[in-house]
Amino acid sequence: MAQWKNPLAFRPLPVILVTTVTYVSLFAALLTIHLTVPPYPSSTPAGTNLTQAWADLQKITRRFHPYNSRANDHVRDYLLSRIHSIVASKHLDSDNVEIIDDNISNATFSSRNTTVYFEGNNIIVAIRGSEDKEPFYPAAHTGRAATNGGVLVNAHYDSVSTGYGATDDGVGVVSVLQLLSYFTEPQNWPKRTIILLLNNGEEDFLNGAKAFMRHPISQVPHTFLNLEGAGAGGRATLFRSTDEEVTRPYQKSANPFGTVISADGFKRGLIASQTDYVVFNGELGLRGLDVAFMEPRARYHTIEDSTRETSLNSVWHMLSAAIATTRGLASDMSNAFSGNGESSPEGRVDAGKGTEAVWFDIFGKAFVLFRLHTLFALNVTLLVVAPIALITLTIALSRADKNYLFARKRYIHSSDDDEPVYLYGWRGVFRFPFAFVAATALVVGLAYLIVRANPYIVHSSPYAVWSMMLSAWFFVAWFLLRGASAMRPSALQRMYTLMWLFVGSYALLIYVTVLANDYQVAGGYFIMFYFAAVFFALLISYLELFFVPTKAAYVAHFDTESTTRRTSEAYSRPLTGTTSGTRSDDRPVQDEEATETTSLLRGNQRSFARYGSRHSIDEPTGREDYHGEVDIANAYHNEQGWSARMPSSLWVIQFLLLVPINVILVGQVALLLTSALYQTPQDGASSLFIYIAFAALTILLLAPTGPFLHRFTYHVPTFLLLVCVGTMIYNLVAFPFSRDHRLKVYFIQQVDLDTGDNVVSLTGLEKYVQKVIREIPSAQGQQINCTTPEVASRAKLIKCGWRGLSARVVPKMATYSNRTYLDTWLDYDVSRNKEANEATIRVVGQNTRACRILFDSPIADLRVEGGVSDPRFNATGDHGSSEIRLWHREWSQPWNVSVAWDRGEHSPPSGRVVCIWSDANAGAIPAFDEVQHYLPSWSVATKYSDGLVEGSKRINYGAD
Repeated sequence: MAQWKNPLAFRPLPVILVTTVTYVSLFAALLTIHLTVPPYPSSTPAGTNLTQAWADLQKITRRFHPYNSRANDHVRDYLLSRIHSIVASKHLDSDNVEIIDDNISNATFSSRNTTVYFEGNNIIVAIRGSEDKEPFYPAAHTGRAATNGGVLVNAHYDSVSTGYGATDDGVGVVSVLQLLSYFTEPQNWPKRTIILLLNNGEEDFLNGAKAFMRHPISQVPHTFLNLEGAGAGGRATLFRSTDEEVTRPYQKSANPFGTVISADGFKRGLIASQTDYVVFNGELGLRGLDVAFMEPRARYHTIEDSTRETSLNSVWHMLSAAIATTRGLASDMSNAFSGNGESSPEGRVDAGKGTEAVWFDIFGKAFVLFRLHTLFALNVTLLVVAPIALITLTIALSRADKNYLFARKRYIHSSDDDEPVYLYGWRGVFRFPFAFVAATALVVGLAYLIVRANPYIVHSSPYAVWSMMLSAWFFVAWFLLRGASAMRPSALQRMYTLMWLFVGSYALLIYVTVLANDYQVAGGYFIMFYFAAVFFALLISYLELFFVPTKAAYVAHFDTESTTRRTSEAYSRPLTGTTSGTRSDDRPVQDEEATETTSLLRGNQRSFARYGSRHSIDEPTGREDYHGEVDIANAYHNEQGWSARMPSSLWVIQFLLLVPINVILVGQVALLLTSALYQTPQDGASSLFIYIAFAALTILLLAPTGPFLHRFTYHVPTFLLLVCVGTMIYNLVAFPFSRDHRLKVYFIQQVDLDTGDNVVSLTGLEKYVQKVIREIPSAQGQQINCTTPEVASRAKLIKCGWRGLSARVVPKMATYSNRTYLDTWLDYDVSRNKEANEATIRVVGQNTRACRILFDSPIADLRVEGGVSDPRFNATGDHGSSEIRLWHREWSQPWNVSVAWDRGEHSPPSGRVVCIWSDANAGAIPAFDEVQHYLPSWSVATKYSDGLVEGSKRINYGAD
């Protein structure tokens, strides 16, 4: 009768099947969730209407609508009409819902060497909470802030000058409209007051949020939800949050998505761009969340940010998260966000202090949330308990005489009268670190190779890069581990590999624990799970050793008396799981112990055999009782004979501990970082950092296979070798940009209104921006002048300009008297007070509401007529201001700016007056239209600065 074989034994076929199926299934699931959006439901909650939301989105994204455009006014009018329509349809009075058309709030503030004066025109809707009995403006009525605090939900309705703003931030805007409709349903009425803010001017300097701070109602909310977009479609991810308490309502979202690693990126300054979150939290003092779309970055701020590139599924993904989060915050009547009920002297809201949090989603369905100090406590516990547990087990194994780890040899009686019996416990100790270093060196080398040969291939083909690195690491690690196992099989190879993984992950856990405690970095949470998985898997390997025979019983098998009584058996099969040889006297002998440094070419290797003791055949040995527990004939494939009794299926438990949780957590981190980074080199970010990050995550993803790789046959690794070679060739030679993954070039037209010089510039990657310019008709035949961009964030790019088509941003008049057309674009006057080192500059631009004053050296102080001082904002930076940005809510209106310079300077600082035009809808910027029309299919234009056209004049202070 055939012997039943264990289908899950630690043999090649089960290992290959389980490993392959697990990795393929998990990778497929992670990619599917990351790249697709959950479908919207057939029925939505009362008060919401996705059909209307989509119609609103199409309406507000018909044209580019930056703050400095007529289309922006049209969008604002439409939003006001929709808000009034929603409120009217619910028959609500102003005591319960107040609509605030804010055309009053102005803000003057500074950042570094730049001062901004901004006149806001935000739209605010206040829904009084059912439990709030105070007025909407408690500070104005009672002199104190709201004690319970409301909830602010914010989105901005302006777009950039080169994008329709469907994702940035149209979906957020229509979500706010739907929240208004939802929370004004009787059954959904909030307990806390909800402030819905549609701010204008976010794209230019977060101006709209700053203007909101000037309105009294800004003191009502204590928590906030910011809805933002930095891509085109996809899932809305939780970018960041201030604390654990404010994040908890988001946990109830139907499809939560995000990880705290993105928040750490913002906190550590690794992500340069900012959202209104920094104003509400950093300057106003609120606690809240930033929910935003994040990819693809190639479509961000371009013409591809349109309804065509998003979907109703994406709208619902953001809206459903907004409903769950806002409902949770507005229903929480605890004092968690109340503080002490007093506003600070600087006007910051006292919303209390939250607890640093750790959070991440699982497959876009579950959301794990706990406190950072809990992570720290768990880390410390593991760091202490794990080594103690392993040391305890090592002692127990030694006392049980079953500790074969690092065991070299054993004598039957003593070293005086016996040849040793080799246990080969050292075999396999150094295999994994050698394979690990070699495989890691290869993927790091591939990273440097790609950077040298084709650094931007990741822009269009990130998954080709991933495939290359994953297959390369797997193949090299398998080749070395499998080769070593074939030459010198060891039953301890799996355990020794786990030991090395334990050491490596232990070091990583120490590092992330220090980061969590000293720097409040929560992004290393997955290392805790990684280490815990390795620890428990290694624990099982320790427990497996309790099933093997004692060393005494194993060595007893090689006593001459036993061998003599079983001579025929001894020569019919080997007594060990290794190849044995014979001496000239036909006595099987034992080789010296083979170690990792023993030559692989040593032939006729003999292992474990030991015959010919000097004891009498009739002398009782006292070892007959051991024979039943030693079954060396069943050791696998010439592995140590004592390993035959080790359980053959526990590897499955180890695999399930090691692989699924780590692939899920590390895989989600890898996909998040891919989305965040893969298209940033076009902005001047480092390509090498991306490839090294890919290499590091490749190691974390595949290192858990290390204990099992030596059981793989050549079939899967050979296939992966072909994948590696194919993707490597592709990554080295393929063109890095495509119609679906376009290269951004940054457009600006700068006109010197004094001389008439008209320079059109495109800024981008040096090798490619000149290819783009060669396709532009007006640039052909001209000398192209390339320089380093003035904007610091573009410093690693190159700016190339030529004399372009004339702009028509100001309507032409019939006559200009003694002035030229360009001269009419802007006017300025200077009145100077020589005694006080002061001057007043009056600036007015035609057909615009944005101008600037640039100084070659910083001014010490300034004041804008109509501006109001605010203790929260400084008019100038610590070292003065070299630039003043001026924004009117009305068109073609003047600014009167009073400036003062240091007493020690005898003459006023030289400079220029600049006005900007941003409206690309009406054909007023032919140069931009030309670029858009003739760009190669693999590139797309976006704005270089706040305006598409800049017209400037040199400041003339008059005779001294």
